Amino acid sequence: MTLTLRVPEELSARVPAEQRGPGLDRDAVRLLVSRGTEVSHHAFTELPCLLRAGDLLVVNTSPTLAAAVDGRIGHVRVAVHFSTRGDDGRWAVELRDPDGRGTTRARAGGPAGTEVRLPGGVRLTLEEPLSGQSERLWWARAHPGAGVPGLLREFGRPIRYSYTERDQPLSAYQTVFALPQPGGVGSAEMPSAARPFTARLVAELVSRGVQFAPITLHTGVASAEVQEPPYPERFAVPEASARLINAVRAAHGRVVAVGTTAVRAVESAVGADGVVRAREGWTDLVVTPEGGVRVVDGLLTGLHEPEASHLLMLRAVAGGAAVDRGYEEAVRGRYLWHEFGDVHLLLTDGDPAPYAEHCFSNYR
Repeated sequence: MTLTLRVPEELSARVPAEQRGPGLDRDAVRLLVSRGTEVSHHAFTELPCLLRAGDLLVVNTSPTLAAAVDGRIGHVRVAVHFSTRGDDGRWAVELRDPDGRGTTRARAGGPAGTEVRLPGGVRLTLEEPLSGQSERLWWARAHPGAGVPGLLREFGRPIRYSYTERDQPLSAYQTVFALPQPGGVGSAEMPSAARPFTARLVAELVSRGVQFAPITLHTGVASAEVQEPPYPERFAVPEASARLINAVRAAHGRVVAVGTTAVRAVESAVGADGVVRAREGWTDLVVTPEGGVRVVDGLLTGLHEPEASHLLMLRAVAGGAAVDRGYEEAVRGRYLWHEFGDVHLLLTDGDPAPYAEHCFSNYR
């Protein structure tokens, strides 16, 4: 089920928050809060006042890769988006037509055996589609095989789409939680729900008794045109985080996922007995209202396209009425969409945090 509302084009966030005015930091975004169908409007810096001591934020430590590289098929220019590295050394890639405003138009890959010439003498050979339903993504093998991480470091740039104003440095796409990963792997597109966090805000949350549980999920290339469901992604829930999540749940604290990636990882690590255990590997879990969630009590996320498959997950966490009401308010309130935009906190309980009323004035 998709929303029927229309998001005006001018509500796309075209530059990061810190570039919108002097003295701004990346936390200078707005925060829409949904508790059921009750909606309130805040600055993101008010988040410490909206959570309780004992709550837990699950955060994704995957770094963003400079995953877009220019190449050629014969004499035709293409942009290659490196999406996911497989266990056999191949990469799932997407080919797009460059247009000078980001890479906005996907092109069908293939046929098998197609060779893409890349900078630095790297050649990429398309071998087979990632799935039978779509030829948007292909498994491809790079020659030399160990050259992709170096290729991305030297010649890559962050993936961007035409609603943004210009290219940004890779640092603009890293979150405060990002950590280097073995083998140079990471996310093709930023786990953007965590982008507004700053070190200062994290310290304030910790001082108020909010805890953090790191997980890792490497996001692949989004399906911007046809909004396909997510395909398998590599994830890891470490032992310490699994124990912390279980302890918070036992103490009746709230487990709030920062981003849909955190939901997918945690819900992939819960057993039939409801206990979260350390787990790593590939997940093909698609969280839907029919399946629901077993661990997550809340979700902090960006604003997604009305037809995006991500909204199924939001409905699974908070219910359809809460999502519909929140998105109507976001459009009415002129919130900004996409990875540099505003954020939405969905909580499953209707009780506000026990904050003092003067708390908010400290952040404005």
